[in-house]
Amino acid sequence: MTTPLGEVLDSRRAAEFHKAARALLKEPLLLAHGPYADEFRLVRRHAGDLRDWFDRNTGWPLRVDAEAARLGRTPGTLTDATHPAREASRARAPFTRRRYVLLCLALAALERGEAQIALGRLAEQVVLDAADPQLAAAGIEFTLERREERLDLAAVVRLLMRYGVLRRVAGDEEAYVSGAGDVLYDVQRRVLAGLLAARQGPSLIGADSFEDRLSELTAESALDSDDLRFRAIRQRLTRRLLDDPVLYYEELTDEELAYLTRQRAFITARITELTGLVAEVRAEGIAMVDPLDDLTDVRMPEQGTHGHVTLLLAEHLASADGVVGRAELEERVRKLAVEHGGFWSKSAKQPGAEGELVDQALAKLTALGLVTAVPGGVVPLPALARYAVGETVVQEPGVPRPRTPERKA
Repeated sequence: MTTPLGEVLDSRRAAEFHKAARALLKEPLLLAHGPYADEFRLVRRHAGDLRDWFDRNTGWPLRVDAEAARLGRTPGTLTDATHPAREASRARAPFTRRRYVLLCLALAALERGEAQIALGRLAEQVVLDAADPQLAAAGIEFTLERREERLDLAAVVRLLMRYGVLRRVAGDEEAYVSGAGDVLYDVQRRVLAGLLAARQGPSLIGADSFEDRLSELTAESALDSDDLRFRAIRQRLTRRLLDDPVLYYEELTDEELAYLTRQRAFITARITELTGLVAEVRAEGIAMVDPLDDLTDVRMPEQGTHGHVTLLLAEHLASADGVVGRAELEERVRKLAVEHGGFWSKSAKQPGAEGELVDQALAKLTALGLVTAVPGGVVPLPALARYAVGETVVQEPGVPRPRTPERKA
């Protein structure tokens, strides 16, 4: 018996819509040319339905034109600093505070500039803007005379090339860093114009402290009716379920928790329908788990020495009660090196390597919502129980503490 053509077409459209949505969640800025050109075409084909879904359920705007598709995705938790911008290189080093400032100054200079710009000219504009008294008062200074500062600017430029804001025409960043040459770029102005994901323009913000400025940058419109308030709550919860590894009930306000208790099945079903993520509901919270495991920037378990160490420390921490000190974790790694060192890299078995191994493991576990740092060490969070030895039991909110879910991808 053959399947009716209408059902085949409906199924194909649903599959395309699903793939387009996942592409936007994985790469919120898709370009018409480049490694995600196929995904961009899918997004453009389904732009209307995607725009409606994200606007209704998350409040994230979606802008699509002939050159790029930009989902104005903002973090579910604004205070989470565990997913920084990273170098567009094999090292994938996280951006420092200095590089973030350089990134903002470079964007401002590019916005004022022409359709083409040389890296040396961009550097001159950055130095001029960095002379602002407020930056100096904050301890920020750039002369770009030192190699380290030029390396920072080169890292910023490579990130902008990855985003499609810049396209290299001639030259090489290494030549600029060494002082032996310059680089010429085309500026993709339409991509540049859509790069900022904020509800308020930074120049319109008058607050002084970082927390207040961040709050104004992401502030929503006044909510003067119950329908608008409930919609805002639904959007905040959906953003967190899509963006955070685990949504813990204790992090919610009373109003948010009451709404989630009533509407949990509806909210999680809408997310599953769009993305294929599957809800794991536990006594302490909810995680949206990705069966395909490609909607995440932090994976666990992971191959290699660092991935093995992280998993072994997770098992150790899952059975801990209360604060676990740094010294205890480093001692644990030394013992693990004796037991498992035959499978580890040579550098990981060197004396003193345990410090770096613990740093990398804790960074990953923190990013996944599995531990939290406190004075004197770390405290395991409920979701870490997924990595403990023993059975995992699913329970509903209000039931005594069970073992809890791993991260959402």
